[in-house]
Amino acid sequence: MRVLLVDDETEFVSTLAERLDLRGIEAEWATTGADALRIAESKAFDLAVLDVKMPETGGLKLKEKLQEKWPKMRFIFLTGYGSESDFHAIACQAGEEFCLVKPVDIEILIEKMDHLLERGQQG
Repeated sequence: MRVLLVDDETEFVSTLAERLDLRGIEAEWATTGADALRIAESKAFDLAVLDVKMPETGGLKLKEKLQEKWPKMRFIFLTGYGSESDFHAIACQAGEEFCLVKPVDIEILIEKMDHLLERGQQG
């Protein structure tokens, strides 16, 4: 599994990438939407984990841009803002089933990533 992580909190996203790498999941990370698009141009990713609120290009807008070029890419959103129910409403508008509130439990994140990719292979 190859995952693109995008979050404007450098320490959070780099640590998350390290933790996924330790579990055998190849993870690249970026702190801006522009950097994420550049990285995605050079490598194929199965899934992107996107922070909803980032300067310039937020996660919902970034998802649209990534999905235009890579329609099979799957997405999970993360947020550190608002209530979980508010966040689920926002993410549902984007068509995403998996929305997690930070700080994220690594095991739950991996479980959701596995489920999304499994579901994508089935249909």
